[in-house]
Amino acid sequence: MKKLEKTLKGRKGPIAENEVKDILNAFGIPTTKYKVVNYEKDLENIDLKFPVAIKVCSENILHKTDVGGVKLDIKNMEELKAIFKDFKKKFPSEKILIDQMEEKGVEVIVGLVQDPTFGLSIMFGIGGIFTELYKDVTFRVLPINRYEAEQMIEDIKGKKLFEGFRNIRANKQLVADLLLKVSDFGQQLDKHIDQLDLNPVFVYDSNLVVIDAKLIVK
Repeated sequence: MKKLEKTLKGRKGPIAENEVKDILNAFGIPTTKYKVVNYEKDLENIDLKFPVAIKVCSENILHKTDVGGVKLDIKNMEELKAIFKDFKKKFPSEKILIDQMEEKGVEVIVGLVQDPTFGLSIMFGIGGIFTELYKDVTFRVLPINRYEAEQMIEDIKGKKLFEGFRNIRANKQLVADLLLKVSDFGQQLDKHIDQLDLNPVFVYDSNLVVIDAKLIVK
């Protein structure tokens, strides 16, 4: 915890995706496998399975897709090197993150937000591209216990996705576990967190994985 406190101390605003995922992993929250690279020669040693995604990795760029800073489903090393060169031309002063892609699961969003009245609160809902469309989310003030985590899942209209709807396999208890871990994350780092956004998180029958993560330090 002291190491994490040191990482965030004196910081303000967004931090780079690789740092966010490092912090999440320290709390036992699974993320994609990833590697930060600066030079083309580093690509030969990334030790990731194709397909991969390539992303600009910078605390100065919060919304990567808005600036053309994300490319998905890269199938081989030749393609990766070509896209890497393009990214370095477009973002010459930034690091580049190579992310191992995961099979799609049920997409959820989990977040933390500082409420002006209630303080740090946790949010859960249907994630991915449908977050803004359906606005199917629910909130609780931290900390939460397991009953409250399970009730958050029950609150959303999309709860059927965790109940075998059309043979979809998504583990409800793993989602509750994730909410508890994010609650613990928020409690321990409360004084540093302005906003945390895990979206999407892919949920499967026997595991889950955070695909994209943003953290804004206050």
